[in-house]
Amino acid sequence: MSGINIMTLVSGGGTNFQALLDAEKTGKLGPGRLTVTVSDRPGTCALERAKLWGIPVHVEEPSDRFSGDEMRRELSDRIFRIARDYNIGLIVLAGFLSILQGKIIKHYTGRIINLHPSLLPKYGGRGMYGNRVHRAVLDAGEKESGCTIHFVDSGTDTGAIILQRRVPVLKGDTPDALAERIHDEEHIAIVEATSLVAGHLYNEMIKRRREKEERRGSAEEQAAGPEQFAETARVLDSVTEGAAEGNGGEEKN
Repeated sequence: MSGINIMTLVSGGGTNFQALLDAEKTGKLGPGRLTVTVSDRPGTCALERAKLWGIPVHVEEPSDRFSGDEMRRELSDRIFRIARDYNIGLIVLAGFLSILQGKIIKHYTGRIINLHPSLLPKYGGRGMYGNRVHRAVLDAGEKESGCTIHFVDSGTDTGAIILQRRVPVLKGDTPDALAERIHDEEHIAIVEATSLVAGHLYNEMIKRRREKEERRGSAEEQAAGPEQFAETARVLDSVTEGAAEGNGGEEKN
């Protein structure tokens, strides 16, 4: 039985992507299989990591022919076509900075997950990424921060939360220091969430296949029913006649 093909979307160094690679190697992604990696920036370390593992890579930069939502939809449509080409079942945004829009969101509802470096719903939305998030956390005097894995919907960082991991905010923290502490938790969270969602999707796939086979079997039985029953009756008649003749012979003796 096939597993769940996973597309990873990346923009930077790919340390979270590396966590996924290591997890797949040790069987921690369950039925999930890292199938293709797409970056919205050329020359990223994440792409090199994928190449080293023999994973196909694509670079899809935002087009300067468009702007705003139109640019996001056009990029999203290109990524959507790649996903269809590779029969992707789950899309994982592992440090992907572009915002997905359009038909990919509708088609992959419940099958796109994103990693965000804060405890959503706090410090999410457009423009909140990387050290911008950590600076905002420190400026607000928060006592803790962390990371969130959530489903992607038509908003920005507004989808249902899958899981969160927390870290304390320490006295004297800088955005870089806080980010480093959260990174360790991100590597755990992205593996746990990917495995969880891939496992759920796989179980649903198996369930649908069984239901389809059962419906097909039921339809075949109904279609062949009258002929099948007629043939069964003929066989039984033949057996009965043969038994009667045999019994008759014994009685004559």
